[in-house]
Amino acid sequence: MSFPVAKLGANVVPQSAHIIRTHSTKVGASCIMEAKSRIREHTRNITHSTTKNASVGSSIRPIPEAFPIPIPIANPATLHDTFVGMTGGEIVREMMLLHGVKHIFGYAGGAILPVFDALYNSKDLEFVVPRHEQGAGHMAEGYARISGKPGIVLVTSGPGATNVVTSMQDALSDGIPMIVFTGQVATSAIGSDAFQEADILGISRSCTKWNVMVTDIAELPRRINEAFKIATSGRPGPVLIDLPKDVTASTLRTPLPYKVTPSGTHIGLPIDPRHEPPVDESLIMQAATLINQAQRPVVYAGNGILSSPLGPQLLKKLSEQGNIPVCTTLQGLGAFDETNDRALHMLGMHGSAYANLAMQEADVIIALGSRFDDRVVGKASAFAPAAKAAAAQGRGGIIHFEIMPKNVNKVVQATIPILGDVSTNLASLVPLIKSAPRQEWFGDIRRWKKAYPFTYVKSAKGEKMKQQEVIEELDRQTAHCKEDIIVTTGVGQHQMWAAQHFRWKQPHSLVTSGGLGVQGTMGFGLPAAIGAKIAAPQKTVVDIDGDASFSMTAMELATASQYNIGVKVLLLNNDFQGMVLQLQG
Repeated sequence: MSFPVAKLGANVVPQSAHIIRTHSTKVGASCIMEAKSRIREHTRNITHSTTKNASVGSSIRPIPEAFPIPIPIANPATLHDTFVGMTGGEIVREMMLLHGVKHIFGYAGGAILPVFDALYNSKDLEFVVPRHEQGAGHMAEGYARISGKPGIVLVTSGPGATNVVTSMQDALSDGIPMIVFTGQVATSAIGSDAFQEADILGISRSCTKWNVMVTDIAELPRRINEAFKIATSGRPGPVLIDLPKDVTASTLRTPLPYKVTPSGTHIGLPIDPRHEPPVDESLIMQAATLINQAQRPVVYAGNGILSSPLGPQLLKKLSEQGNIPVCTTLQGLGAFDETNDRALHMLGMHGSAYANLAMQEADVIIALGSRFDDRVVGKASAFAPAAKAAAAQGRGGIIHFEIMPKNVNKVVQATIPILGDVSTNLASLVPLIKSAPRQEWFGDIRRWKKAYPFTYVKSAKGEKMKQQEVIEELDRQTAHCKEDIIVTTGVGQHQMWAAQHFRWKQPHSLVTSGGLGVQGTMGFGLPAAIGAKIAAPQKTVVDIDGDASFSMTAMELATASQYNIGVKVLLLNNDFQGMVLQLQG
């Protein structure tokens, strides 16, 4: 904002100058007046300067090229005045409706009240108030995982914003679309250590895909459109919009360019070619050749295969058509029917021995939407020796389908890296795959399954059930209706036992935290179950939880009760942090 500059007449002297004069000699006063005259003359020369008849001198740096996206000059025909007269909070509400938002999770506070006031009387938005902001974040994650839409979180400034950091990092690690709106102190108070002021932009920079503070009400629609686009494009993840209170409380007075207001239109964001690269047919052909000549191929499917409804269907077709066994990551469970004979179940530190053996012995590894994290790879130099040897001989290797370029060759060197949406690329690959008997390969796999099953000492008659037995019983009782069951978990031993002893058959039937901690974020299970149930009220949602993990967000039972959200909790109480005890032992 510019402010008018006060001009002093030639005979007008500020009061402060009179004070100086009374304590100065005539020579001192004359010097002061002379200095001020020089300053006025210099200012006059600057303000009256012109470029007329001026010539361009040589510069050290070349003149930069124009921005590739031209900025159109607005004219009345392209202006949109629907939001004129609305407050910033009301604009947020209207933009939520334009983007099809139905549910918001959040907790009120002073700095965000203008938005809450605007939402209060809305009949089209359902607002869920948790008992803690972390719960709001995990509810949004569960909602996003089941609905496929970004989870929306609305919290206040300071501690309200910082309490969502864990949820944002969890969503970033697991590729979950989430949009967090945080309140902020007024723009005039930013940087003054005002009440409940926190630099949430700086704090959240490393745990979001993108964040921004809106300092002008006219920017709100554009920034919200950007948030939805960034959260859901490429590898999904969390974004944050910081809303100073004076911006959400102010009123829009001027029309906006039409293209920045409605959803579903091009909003002028530069397109990153890495997000949607075209299918590289030459690489697809190379991959098909390696797979077709492989003697011992294996598919390693991760969370990315679930990003599209076509993903699990294409995975099934690849396995059947090519006669290829499939193992999955923790977040990929459900992408492939585990009752299928080709299923190797979960791999990695807590996975099946036969899945890990298959990865070590395979001559071709087909990695679909997975990033070779440390829980799968372990010691990188000792990982997949057979595939590396086959790659050196030109008869095999690692084929990595990945949407994020930074994940390629980050841990394991890929023989053939294929960038882009895994489902799009897989659709081009599957028609080229030929069937092969691979009897020796499947003979080895059957032998490993028989020799190294998931096993434990069963409880004796009259003793309490083992935790694994409880999960196996849940699996037995739900075997006929797996398509109607969603399971969430906390984090720890119970999470790994759920992955191992429950047979996963349906996509998006497991909602768990995999990126942080031992295998994720403790306290995730219950609030995620609440969010999942809101997204799919017709399904039965069961939270398999441990006593330590459950205790972190147990207060969200009150939220479920208040809103009549019918989630079930299967609490495995062993009176200690099981995974910690296991690691210490």
